[in-house]
This record gives sequence, structure tokens and C-alpha cells, in this order.
Amino acid sequence: MNFDFADETPKLVMLLYGLVAFVVVVGGLLLLLDVVPNWFARRREARLVAISAGGGAVAGGGGPAARVRRPKRAEGLFGLFFLLPTVLLLLIGLVIPAIRTVVLSFMDGGSDTWVGLQNYGWLFSQDEIIRVLVNTLIWVILVPLLATTTGLLYAVMVDKARFEAVAKSLIFLPMAISFVGAGIIWRFVYAYRGEGETQIGLLNQIVVWLGGAPRQWLQEPPLNTLLLIVILIWIQAGFAMVVLSAAIKAIPGDIVEAARLDGVTPWQMFWQVTLPSIRPALIVVVVTISIGTLKVFDIVRTATNGNFDTNVIASEMYNQAFRYGETGQGSALAVFLFVLVIPIVIYQIRNLRKQREV
Repeated sequence: MNFDFADETPKLVMLLYGLVAFVVVVGGLLLLLDVVPNWFARRREARLVAISAGGGAVAGGGGPAARVRRPKRAEGLFGLFFLLPTVLLLLIGLVIPAIRTVVLSFMDGGSDTWVGLQNYGWLFSQDEIIRVLVNTLIWVILVPLLATTTGLLYAVMVDKARFEAVAKSLIFLPMAISFVGAGIIWRFVYAYRGEGETQIGLLNQIVVWLGGAPRQWLQEPPLNTLLLIVILIWIQAGFAMVVLSAAIKAIPGDIVEAARLDGVTPWQMFWQVTLPSIRPALIVVVVTISIGTLKVFDIVRTATNGNFDTNVIASEMYNQAFRYGETGQGSALAVFLFVLVIPIVIYQIRNLRKQREV
């Protein structure tokens, strides 16, 4: 392939501009984060020196109340300085788009006419959307339950094992793979070729070895949905294992030793000591995986593109808004997904508050 530098000059210039902008922005932020705290620290140090030298009086007078008020005001400005970029980013990237999505959910596909609750009525009146909601419910029930259970089994089995570090690394490895990459990997696992041909899919090859006939796994509902769920369980089990393993290691040794002196069996140790002790970690894992499962999109999009009754809310939301041009219906699905996430988040916040009180 011939490369003409002159033809590619505009692209190279744009790339150069992008690199310069990146360096300026990132370098400026790093410089700002270094200079501003030092400036406040020097001012605070100078004020403390002045108080010490003046026997408790600050230049300009004001008494003890003023001395307390001024540092607090400075610390408030200091905190506001660091909070402001985060607040702005949240407004631009989260709050404003969320409000706009809610508004669009009450409009038609072209975002020109108000249609009221028509889009929300459409959610529960179309058979294909009901199928989408049922699929999402299946995902939300099975993935957190099975991924957490699998991760817990991993954590218990590898705890204090001889090659614990190696085993944990291998189990956690799928977490380093993107959902798109995982979908492609497992699509090859489920790949199908006609009977009598050489199978490239691992699952079909095993079936052939056992004397069976190859099947088109990803085209057979509802089995295809369950096979897609296996992909997310494979990914999330490593996350659950790491968190729960850390919780198991944090169980006080005297509790474990007392239980052993009482003559408990390994099964009793697990149900009566280990499981109650790691309950907060279990809740965190289940809640985190549940939220991630509600938003699952990449796996379905990569493996089946939502065909053969495998669609979920996030995938259908994308299809309606960006493939079919039905912005109102896509926005309604997005709002409905947001409403489903809210109770889980509230439960997690309440649970964290109870843990702090204890």
C-alpha cells in the first residue's frame, strides 16, 4: 500500500493539534493541582506563624472568632475549587442528558410533537418489548445469583491453597477482557457448522465427540439467552471471587479458632461462621453485579445482535433510538432502565449507612 505524505498532511496536522491540546489540558490540570494546594498551604503556614509571633493575634485583628472563621472560609474555597470540576462534569455528562432524555421520552420519534405517556404505554403493549423485559428479568435474576455463588465457591476453594495467587489470577483474568471481546470469544465457542463438517466451535465439537449432532446454539430461544448469560457469569465470577476472598480473609482468627475448638464441621463452618461474617461483602457484590446486568448491551450486541429473542432493554434502547430513528421510544426505554436501577442504588446506600452505624 502506497503512503502519500502530502495527502495525509491534514490528518497528521489534526492529530498534532489533538496531541498538543491533550498535553496542554492535562499538563495544565496537573500544574493547577500542584500549585493551588501549595499556595493554600503556604498561606495557612504564614497565618499560623503570624498567630504565634503575635501571641495569638492575626495581623488585622479580629480576635479568636475571626481567626477560626478565616481558615474555615479558606478551606471551604479550597474544597469548592476541587469540587467544581466534578460538579460541572456531572452536570454536563449526567444531569443534563438525563433531563433531556426524560423530556424526549414524552415526544414522538422525531422529537417534534408531544405524545404524553404514549411511549410508556408502548413498552407494555408490544409483544416484542414484553419479550425484551422478560429477557432482562431473566438476566437480572440469574447473573447476580450464579456469578456470586460461583465467585464464593472459588473464594472458599482457593483460600489458603498452595497456588492461591496463580489460581486467583486465572479466575480474575476474564475481568480484564472487554464485554465485546468476551462476546466474540464465546461466539466462537458456540459457532456452528453443518453436520459432517469440521466444527470450529468448541461446544459443538464436544457434542460431536460425544456422538451428538451439532446445533445452532445462538438461534434456539430460550436456550440462547441462557448461553449469553453464561458469558457474563464467566466475567463477573472473578470480580465476586476477589471481593469475597478479601472478606473471608478479614474474618477474625479467634472466631475461626473458637469454632474449630467447638468441633464444627467444614460445612457448619461455612454456614454458621463464614457466610454470616461476609454478608456485607455479599450484598455489595450482588448489588454491583445487578446494576451491571441491567445495563448489559455489549454481549448481546456482539453475539446475536439481539436477534432470535435475545434482546434486552439496553440493546433495544439502542435499536429504537439509533437504528429505527424512534427517539421517543428509545428514551422511554432509557428512563425505564433508570427507574429499575434506582431501588437497587437506594438499597445499597441504606446498607452502607447501616454498616457505618455499626
